[in-house]
Amino acid sequence: MAMQSINPATGELLAEFDTWDQETLDDVITQAGYMFQDWSKLTPIEDRCLMMRNVAKVLRDDSDLLAEIITLEMGKTLVEAEAEIEKCAWVCDFYAENGPAYMADEIIKTDASKSFVTYLPLGPVLAVMPWNYPFWQVFRFAAPAIIAGNVALLKHASNVPQCALALEEVFRKAGFPDHVFTTLMISAPQVESVIRHPMVRAVTLTGSENAGRKVAAIAGSELKKTVLELGGSDAFIVLDDVSMKKVIAGAVKGRFQNMGQSCIAAKRFIVDQFIADKFIEHFKVAIEEHFVAGDPMDEKTTLAPMARQDLLDELHDQVMRSVEMGAKIVTGGYQLDREGCYYAPTILTNVTSNMPAYHEEFFGPVAIVLKASEPAHALGIANSVNLGLGGSIWTTDLATAETMARGMESGATFINSITFSDPRMPFGGVKNSGYGRELSKEGMREFTNVKSIWIK
Repeated sequence: MAMQSINPATGELLAEFDTWDQETLDDVITQAGYMFQDWSKLTPIEDRCLMMRNVAKVLRDDSDLLAEIITLEMGKTLVEAEAEIEKCAWVCDFYAENGPAYMADEIIKTDASKSFVTYLPLGPVLAVMPWNYPFWQVFRFAAPAIIAGNVALLKHASNVPQCALALEEVFRKAGFPDHVFTTLMISAPQVESVIRHPMVRAVTLTGSENAGRKVAAIAGSELKKTVLELGGSDAFIVLDDVSMKKVIAGAVKGRFQNMGQSCIAAKRFIVDQFIADKFIEHFKVAIEEHFVAGDPMDEKTTLAPMARQDLLDELHDQVMRSVEMGAKIVTGGYQLDREGCYYAPTILTNVTSNMPAYHEEFFGPVAIVLKASEPAHALGIANSVNLGLGGSIWTTDLATAETMARGMESGATFINSITFSDPRMPFGGVKNSGYGRELSKEGMREFTNVKSIWIK
């Protein structure tokens, strides 16, 4: 079985890679297990941090090349790809600076002469990662986990094999020993054997609910720790006192960055009924004026392709099924008549709770606008789906916004800002959006043995 790298802007086959056989896979995992002993016990955390700073330097030095690989394989604009590489360098620097403090023993006052909590690495951790942010998704796991003393095994999405190999080369170029970070060139059916391997101690997955359930079930049967970051249907609540100009700018960026292919993209725009029609009118104009389809390598391009044709087809099917049930297309709703996987930015209204547009995640450039009668009604709509990753609230009434933010069923709520991930804050979801946390100290400690030591 081969993995194919296809340019979504042109349909061109860029490269093919054979997947490993089971013998090769088992040997690589075993080598990672042996490396863990040296890495965790013989390499001081200060040295790990120094090497992670080297990774940040490699990322910045090679940013042009790495960003081009991202754009060629998954289609986002080169500008967005360059920003992704810089964010990866930031998370490396962040953990190089803060990792030692996050991993330091915590003294606890008890009846003992001395008692403390220490954070010890678990071992090889398998990361099953998606294609939409092919570098950032990996680094937000790898930087803290590796500095903590774990070693990383990456099973990347099958449509970004060149990104997967480039990631391993970045670590090698930065001076990391072999098998501290390893890209596994394997297919999805081979993941189970990796999870069940006795040397693999934990699994993290960013992906769909279905994939999360399968991985969690396998890991659970082996009693292995999992962290899952799954889908999102983030609410973007707009109260009636907002600056329309600011909120529309946030709406366009929040929904359509990365061509809407983001778990934490704003997807459901819940707008006060007294300004909803005005919001829809301004949103439509902003979309139609801003987005220009073109080569994602061209800095003038603002409408990039989606990552794969099958993903575009699935999105369009969700839109059409909703329209058949009564939803209204305000703008968009079709694939562009040009080469590549380009879908017109779309707004849907008249959406009801029985439609796919209401309760399914739309992973692409489609926005759903819903009307709310008051803040409590808006919050009820926001919480009415089974996903809970992020969300935002837009208003000048910060007291009301904070109360609503506490009541929003999500892993993060942003007030007067689009939702985004930041190394300084923990990131993750509730309900069917998964469990566990990435980033900040909470993310670093997910793959550690939180061990109590009592001395008397």
